[in-house]
Amino acid sequence: MADTVIRALDASDAHLFDTLPDPLGARAAHARNTHRPEWKRVALRDGVVVARGAWWGGADDETPVNINWFDVAEGEEEAGAELLRTAPFQVELEINLPAGWRDDPVARAAWETRLRAARAAGYEVLVERYMYRWTADHGLPERPGRLTFAAEPDDAVFFDTLRRVHSATLDAHALRAIAEGGLDQAAREELEFFHWCPSPREWWQVAYTPDGDLAGLHIPAHNPSGPCVGFIGVVPEQRGRGYAYDLLAECTHFLVERGATFVAGATDRGNVAMAAAFAKAGYPVVRERVNLVPGSGG
Repeated sequence: MADTVIRALDASDAHLFDTLPDPLGARAAHARNTHRPEWKRVALRDGVVVARGAWWGGADDETPVNINWFDVAEGEEEAGAELLRTAPFQVELEINLPAGWRDDPVARAAWETRLRAARAAGYEVLVERYMYRWTADHGLPERPGRLTFAAEPDDAVFFDTLRRVHSATLDAHALRAIAEGGLDQAAREELEFFHWCPSPREWWQVAYTPDGDLAGLHIPAHNPSGPCVGFIGVVPEQRGRGYAYDLLAECTHFLVERGATFVAGATDRGNVAMAAAFAKAGYPVVRERVNLVPGSGG
């Protein structure tokens, strides 16, 4: 078998990235994403692409945020692993999958090939997620009217609220941050993401009960792909009342009132309450995603 050649691409040979089959529909999933040619890498054998990866970041990012496109030809797991292993950036890997992929033999086989390659490169599965997309044909979710919402200019208020939310979180990324650096790190990472989004800081809102008690917060946002639910969080003492739906409904209305024709969202598969809120608000699952992180040897 010929040796594997790993190489980065540039504008002159970026077309090579498109020569590998796309059984998971990644091209459609990334229709709104821009990938820089120099952040694309391929593995070639006898001049044929057998694995590819696209590292992605925002327009102003100097280094990639993640790898959000990773494909490996059947039987080429080691080439895929080498592609990841030798990359200059060791960041989180996202593998996007069609909704219901477990029941599709082709999609399931493609996923298993990519997983074997990623694990061989030292990556570990962090979490599986549902990806949602609300559009106008689903109708605006009804506002229950139980909470009042207000903009809050002080980041310290959001930092404290995020610490409270994450003190009893189910979110895998937050739990990882807590394990690494406590609640402060988890809250700080969320705030950094909110500031990274190219949407106005003035959109961030806190929510209060009729008695004036803090219920939680919601962050209507635009990421580089468009309008999205940046964050929904209910403080622990207010849980069990269905307020996640109230926050999500308000977030959706807020974005639509500012011109959004669709709204993207996501939650971990294990967060049953949030998944139920998305379903109640008319958000269908359009894709699924598995997030993997470099292991201790990655």
